[in-house]
Amino acid sequence: MAEIAVEVAFALPGHQAVVALSVPLGTTASEAVVLANLPGRFPELPAEAFEQPDLGIFGRRLREPATHRLRAGDRVELYRPLTIDPKQARLARAAEKR
Repeated sequence: MAEIAVEVAFALPGHQAVVALSVPLGTTASEAVVLANLPGRFPELPAEAFEQPDLGIFGRRLREPATHRLRAGDRVELYRPLTIDPKQARLARAAEKR
C-alpha cells in the first residue's frame, strides 16, 4: 500500500512537538494523532487531553477529523481549549497600556 508523509503538531506555551510520520494512504486525521504518540511526548498532560481534541490542517479546523483523509504533506494540528475569553484578554491588554 502507498505511504504518504504527514506531520502532527501540538504545542504548549513552553514546549512544542512536530512529529513527522509516514502513514498509509487513506489514514484519517484522528488516526495520525494516535500514531504520533503525543501522550508519550507530553507526560505532564493527562492522556485524555489527546483522545478527542479539536483538529485542523494548516490552521483550518476540521469538522469531521475521524473521516478526513490526509493528503501528502498535510500538517495535522491539535488545538487546546482557550484558557481565557478573547474579549477579556483584549480588555486586559488595553488596560495595561493605559
